[in-house]
Amino acid sequence: MPGDAVLVSDSSAPRRGRPPQTPEQADEVRARIVLAAAEVFTELGSRGLSVARILERAGISRPTYYRYFGNAEQPLHALLTASNERLVGGIRAALDTSDEPVWLGIGIIDAYLDWARGHGPMLRPVFAELHDPASPVSSYREAAFDDIRALVRTKFAALGRPAPAPLDLDTALQACEFVVYRISTTDPDPGELAAARLTMIRSVLVTLGRREDVEFALTLPGIFDSAG
Repeated sequence: MPGDAVLVSDSSAPRRGRPPQTPEQADEVRARIVLAAAEVFTELGSRGLSVARILERAGISRPTYYRYFGNAEQPLHALLTASNERLVGGIRAALDTSDEPVWLGIGIIDAYLDWARGHGPMLRPVFAELHDPASPVSSYREAAFDDIRALVRTKFAALGRPAPAPLDLDTALQACEFVVYRISTTDPDPGELAAARLTMIRSVLVTLGRREDVEFALTLPGIFDSAG
């Protein structure tokens, strides 16, 4: 699941088999391999990853590949690590923007959607393997959720609120995940994206909010009116 940082130009990549001469060239070759792995994963999933397929996409030699990665799975681990960092970092930043619970919830939703947009077509195999114990995607997803749970509990404590019940918190997270999964399997137009965002906001608000939070949300245009 790559962030924008792994998308690099290949115009100055080293020729096949030629060792990089500078740290910058080495970084470019590594990024080139990770991007190639992302392309293979997007098309074939984690079970379709192989060194041969990555080499074909990256346009490098096998010895060059093994200077950076020991097998076909390691570039995927780099992708998943970057994805987790972007998701958790986005939610952490959203939680730091306000102490008003409704706006906090909306900020979390927008951070989640921003993370999803950053993956493009790769989001589909990510969601396809979320609940596959044999896929590394599953364990990375759980690690990200553990970090998000901890961030939310810490923010509730800072607001002087009891920590959300584990089932409530997991239900809110799973609702967001399901909605993003649904829109990732289609090519949604802006109206569909806006409707999905509202569904996520309402789900989180009702699951984790208090009565006064819902009452405040009722005063905000578009959250609970019929336009959504």
